[in-house]
Amino acid sequence: MLVPQLARLTTFTRTSLISGGIWAVWHYPAIIAGRYHGDGPIWYGLICFTIMVIATSFAFNWMRLRSGSLWTGMWMHASHNLFIQGVFDRVTFDTGPTPFLIGELGAALAVVTVIVALVFWRMRSALPDTVVRGETV
Repeated sequence: MLVPQLARLTTFTRTSLISGGIWAVWHYPAIIAGRYHGDGPIWYGLICFTIMVIATSFAFNWMRLRSGSLWTGMWMHASHNLFIQGVFDRVTFDTGPTPFLIGELGAALAVVTVIVALVFWRMRSALPDTVVRGETV
């Protein structure tokens, strides 16, 4: 319910930044406790994770608002966890800088999701009119 309510009150961009920020902070205790795969410093993982989650929220929120369904976010989140944690992390070999690049706590996913966020941000004009209020499209 958060995303549709925020979308009624503010722009798509702010909705994505706010909900993504909340989503990132929600995961901080688990990251700090070491429940996420990552061998780099915790501060680095928190930064990369925060960028990744906020960027991902643009895609998740676009799908949620465009479809009107909560299921799109559920399937996207499940797919993300399956492929990042269940497949990619397990087939990656440590070559030294690997912990700084791969997984949810690495820079590579953060960079890729920022690119994806820009794509969805540019497509915000396809959202219902009530969602893009106040933004130049």
